[in-house]
Amino acid sequence: MTAFLRFIGLLNAAVWCGSAIFLALGLPALFSPELKRLLTDAGVGFAAEAIIARFFIVQYWCGAIALIHLFGEYIYFGKQAWRLNFVLVTTVLVLGLLGGWWVQPKMRTLHIVKYFGKTTEQRTQADKSFKAWHATSEGVNLLVIGGLICYLWRVGTQEESTRFVSFSKMRG
Repeated sequence: MTAFLRFIGLLNAAVWCGSAIFLALGLPALFSPELKRLLTDAGVGFAAEAIIARFFIVQYWCGAIALIHLFGEYIYFGKQAWRLNFVLVTTVLVLGLLGGWWVQPKMRTLHIVKYFGKTTEQRTQADKSFKAWHATSEGVNLLVIGGLICYLWRVGTQEESTRFVSFSKMRG
């Protein structure tokens, strides 16, 4: 049971961390000159939005699995280090929820106005706002990656000791 619980926690933390790293390092490949020529600037932006929407779904699932895993560890192992892991997971999950439910819809609206606004002034203002929100979003994603690396490290290096005494130890 302990190996299975550890494996689930480690796999989940790795997927969660890997998805955040992909967003920072892999997603910018969409904005290459070749793809911009094929899809136009607006099309590349919409493709990026679709990938980011999927990213946030992964964030929500991984956060929920991590909370369930932490609860299982607390019950089964009685971990004292549980508090720091709980703070890391809930902080990253809350940032993900804010990003997916608040920041991304705002950026999507700005993206539409940036390319399809009625006036040049609207498009220019939307472009400025979009760039500011994007920079903030990237900064927060770097913090999330740092938190997830810490969480992955903690899950991967934790000691295995259950709170329950095994039957073989009771025999003598």
